[in-house]
Amino acid sequence: MYGNDFPGADEGSATGLLDQVEAAEADLRAAAVRGLAASGSPGADSDLQEYFDAVIGADQKIEPRDWMPDSYRKTLIRQIAQHAHSEIIGMQPEGNWISRAPSLKRKAILLAKVQDEAGHGLYLYAAAETLGVTRDELVDLLFEGRQKYSSIFNYPTLTWADVGAIGWLVDGAAIVNQVPLCRCSYGPYARAMIRVCKEESFHQRQGYEILHTLSHGTPAQKAMAQDAIDRWWYPSLAMFGPPDADSTHSAQSMAWKIKRFSNDELRQRFVDMCVQQAEILGLGLPDPELRWNEQRQAHDFTQPDYTELMRVISGDGPCNRQRMDHRRRAHAEGAWVREAAAAYAAKQAARAEVAA
Repeated sequence: MYGNDFPGADEGSATGLLDQVEAAEADLRAAAVRGLAASGSPGADSDLQEYFDAVIGADQKIEPRDWMPDSYRKTLIRQIAQHAHSEIIGMQPEGNWISRAPSLKRKAILLAKVQDEAGHGLYLYAAAETLGVTRDELVDLLFEGRQKYSSIFNYPTLTWADVGAIGWLVDGAAIVNQVPLCRCSYGPYARAMIRVCKEESFHQRQGYEILHTLSHGTPAQKAMAQDAIDRWWYPSLAMFGPPDADSTHSAQSMAWKIKRFSNDELRQRFVDMCVQQAEILGLGLPDPELRWNEQRQAHDFTQPDYTELMRVISGDGPCNRQRMDHRRRAHAEGAWVREAAAAYAAKQAARAEVAA
């Protein structure tokens, strides 16, 4: 009913997405125990760049206390912040349907999912803060247009089936992209992604179950599910970013082991995953050129419109202004909560100081 994570992968197989997350989690623990015995720790006269390269080369984790190149730090801040912004703004398209979900059960499930996304944003903002940037600075950069969020959240949710399409396609694309980040070379980011990916796997299944129910319902319900897939398929493919030849940051991020796979590799994995799942749903993917390539052992498919991707990222998508207006308004209306929390923290700190 829920489909497989990858073609030919059973729920308990080693190639399933959750199994990859668990393997990454085990490797994190093993790496912490193993350490970098061969290289030791850098002393006052050590070549810090050489030590950094050795840690990356040994598949160990760079931690906040470690020396790192400024460009590595800036790349991580940009990527983690964009990820955090996307989780928070990504609450809006689905939050719009909480009060309109077709049953109390559906409302409760969707509410839990939107709450998860808020938690993901907090994990990621906290990970970014370990790099020496404050959350206020990141929010300001977003509001000023100097940082971005995922283009996918600038499309409207027109029907209840869109909630299913977001779960299956958008969260499915997210987890394909994010599971390799569980092995990111920066420790706080990798550890945050372990939990995020476990929860995203649930979200993908939740969306798949909605579409499965609709596709096996009335003809009108099945048509609504197909319409949602038709509208969300290509924006979901675009989530992986521009093609490798046009990607500005991918090569260096892969050299630093922040990323493990290129945009095109991840996009191909996602397509291959979705084809078999769509067959179980009894729904079609809106690509007349989609077919199995025996020589490549992968599906040929039509690329998304990258011109549209760049236009949406630049602020000219269907819902860009609406999303940012809502985010600014929510931030302003929540100022009293932040002020109260800061006052309480200061009061507790003063009491602790007196007690000491």
